Amino acid sequence: MTLILSSRSFACVSHSRRSFRPHVATFATVKDATQNLPLSGIRVLEMGQLIAGPFAGQLLGQFGAEVIKVEPPRIGDPLRVWRELDEDGTSPWFRSIGRNKKSVAIDMRKQEGRDLVKQLAIKSDVVIENFKPGSMSSTKNSCKSLTNVILALERWGLGPADLRPHNPSLIFTRVSGYGQTGPWAPRPGYASVCEAESGFRYINGFPDADTQGLAGPPVRPNISLGDSIAGLHAAFGTTRGPSGSSVTGIVPTNAYPCLPDPSAPSVPTYIVIGANGDSIYNRLMEVVKRPDLTGPEYEQNHHRVAQQAQIEEAISNWTRQHTVDEVIEIMNKVGVPVGRVVTVKEVVEGEQIQARGAVRDVWVGGDKGWNVKMQGTFPILDGVNPQPKWAGPDLGFHTDDVLMNNLGLSSDAVSRLRAEGVIVNDMLQSTSYRGLIPHTNIELY
Repeated sequence: MTLILSSRSFACVSHSRRSFRPHVATFATVKDATQNLPLSGIRVLEMGQLIAGPFAGQLLGQFGAEVIKVEPPRIGDPLRVWRELDEDGTSPWFRSIGRNKKSVAIDMRKQEGRDLVKQLAIKSDVVIENFKPGSMSSTKNSCKSLTNVILALERWGLGPADLRPHNPSLIFTRVSGYGQTGPWAPRPGYASVCEAESGFRYINGFPDADTQGLAGPPVRPNISLGDSIAGLHAAFGTTRGPSGSSVTGIVPTNAYPCLPDPSAPSVPTYIVIGANGDSIYNRLMEVVKRPDLTGPEYEQNHHRVAQQAQIEEAISNWTRQHTVDEVIEIMNKVGVPVGRVVTVKEVVEGEQIQARGAVRDVWVGGDKGWNVKMQGTFPILDGVNPQPKWAGPDLGFHTDDVLMNNLGLSSDAVSRLRAEGVIVNDMLQSTSYRGLIPHTNIELY
């Protein structure tokens, strides 16, 4: 089964797995585990970078799993040089997320490197990756600076279909901006953009009573919330089968002003662009016609942090000349993560949310009832119906069932407990769930 996580709901995980039973040893299981932790003896191969995928690996490692992190030679995970650096030139952020992991430097652009990674994957219990779905290597992009876009694992012969024949019980956990399915699946997505598209930036902004919009830029917490939540859900799915709008120390990732919508010219309009990846940044500078802001002095994040004001001004000057729709269209063409700051209504009605089933209608109230909209549950597990079986039940709705079927009490004993006031309500007294099964078409177990 494949576990799928997407940052837009703050987490869309795709899980490929058969079953996950840490207490059952397989040929992939670590034999010399000594710690008495829940995941001791489980081997995880981490082929992710930055935050979302590696955060999931961190959590699994914290609970005893052996986590092997595959990194490209020389540069390694870009997170190694993000934000403040220690005396040795390494980011404390990476030190934290990389805790309890074994780092292996392998060049996956070479066939021998891919063969090594495949052997590691075959001898692992879990594979974690957070590459963009369907991404492919190309030097024919309109932006000449793009030279090493990550290949999708399938194109490298490292996808579930390639590994499963050698290790049928392998769990494949995939973390991406918008999940592995739906019309937006191929889009790149960083946490900042997905926070905007999920509606978080909108509800976290300051309301303007006059325009009914936001008073100024939407507020972003100074943490990578979207990535952390996506990683948290990825780890969960694996084990189960105010600082303003810019984050300091990561450049560029911000909310930028755009031309207002003609239907509401007085409402300020913003677009969120997350171009903190090195090659993505170069593509963005090509788009905003500022190639002078590329080169060795802007090559990596810590270089750009020193030039943040200049970079942000260049991007803002460009976005102010375009509408939100124009910016989204242009950025999507060149593969730069981008998202509008949407309202809750727009989130619920959005095509990606609909395609992913991220909002579910659940019937309550019997024959004269109504549908309640609620957030879908992620991660999505292959072969498992994600539709909720029922909404929150009336008080005591399952009392009789639980006492009689789980504890073996007789109907007389239950009636006595009710008469004595020990228990209240039963199925016959409850009204909200009468007729539930015909409306939801879900079998209750």
